[in-house]
Amino acid sequence: MRTILEKIESLKIAFAAIKSNKSRAILTTLGIVIGIVAVTTTMTTANSLVNNFKESAAAIGTDVYYVSRMPWIFTGNFADFRNRQILTFKQGEKLKNELTTAKAVIPSTGDGLDIKYQSRIMGRVPVIGTTEQQVQIMDAYPKYGRFITSLDVQYKKFVCVIGAEIKEEIFKNVDPLNKDLKIGRYKFRIIGVMEKRGSAGNFGGPNFDRQIFVPISAFIKAYGGFNRQFDIAVKVPDQADMENFKYEIIGQMRQIRKLKPNQKDDFSINSLDSLMNAFNSIMGVVVLIGLLITSISLFVGAIGVMNIMFVSVTERTREIGIRKAIGAKSRTILTQFLFESSAICLIGGFVGLGLSFGIAKIIDTFLMPASVSIPVALISIFISILVGVLSGLIPALKAARLNPIDALHYE
Repeated sequence: MRTILEKIESLKIAFAAIKSNKSRAILTTLGIVIGIVAVTTTMTTANSLVNNFKESAAAIGTDVYYVSRMPWIFTGNFADFRNRQILTFKQGEKLKNELTTAKAVIPSTGDGLDIKYQSRIMGRVPVIGTTEQQVQIMDAYPKYGRFITSLDVQYKKFVCVIGAEIKEEIFKNVDPLNKDLKIGRYKFRIIGVMEKRGSAGNFGGPNFDRQIFVPISAFIKAYGGFNRQFDIAVKVPDQADMENFKYEIIGQMRQIRKLKPNQKDDFSINSLDSLMNAFNSIMGVVVLIGLLITSISLFVGAIGVMNIMFVSVTERTREIGIRKAIGAKSRTILTQFLFESSAICLIGGFVGLGLSFGIAKIIDTFLMPASVSIPVALISIFISILVGVLSGLIPALKAARLNPIDALHYE
């Protein structure tokens, strides 16, 4: 009980000392405020980037392999990839016929084309030629109307399904269903509008709401397919057995591409895992650099607190001597000054945290969804207290070790 009362008394003295030197305390906390804002904003931004990337990348599919001419992530010499032959529509059809156990095999291609409805125009919109199985991979469905069917593909129908953003910008309040949309030089009848899916634009990826899907047969008929690059999406039958199925895809593709046993693969198998691993590696480096830079701000702030605490010990030397003379223990003096330095940093931490909430709101409004999470807030407060303890330790030890007789004679 006595120990608790001592701690409460030390805390009161610490806050009284801060209150009596408000201007000095405010200037001292500035370094801590800047450091906490930097740390909190760095962690919040990193978390937001990771979460937004995961949400955007989820459209790729966790159980899907993408067969393409080039790898998504280059790890070797680009010259080894640039001479590869393109993947053709026929090769995609052959792979579909061979992989009978796959849930879906979808050859697709695309191009950036201008679109027009009445007088409204959008430039370079991604137009994707695909099949009715596309919805199985992207796990998204039309909000209005329907998606492409096998009959649309079979009879090369000039129909299309537009993204939510295209509906908002081109059609405004007009119902786009059954309207004719000019895509490049050809008119396509709109049969569906996709639900809103978001964007991977922050990472150089596609805006999923600014896409148009058309039957792959109609795409080839309208825009050609002989020298066009195709990609092949393969939805595996069992996600738990993805790695083994990958080798089956490789084996079939080698046969389709007529590769000899001693020849290297002239195609790439991509998946969400490889993309996530690369992203996590990049984010790890970015966060590390960010925290190293922000730690400099905290270090400067800690030096400022330490200097002020040395000044405080010097100014209150006689007070320390009197308190020791009437029975105050060294640990009580130590606790008092540690509480004072921690309180200064804690105040700076709360102010910095408040500013971080404001910055997160700005990021959320203008850039991407972002918010300061409870774990990040708690880490920031913990860092504030830790900096306070470490920066005040040496001055507090100096105060605790003062000889009461020497302290009483201090001028």
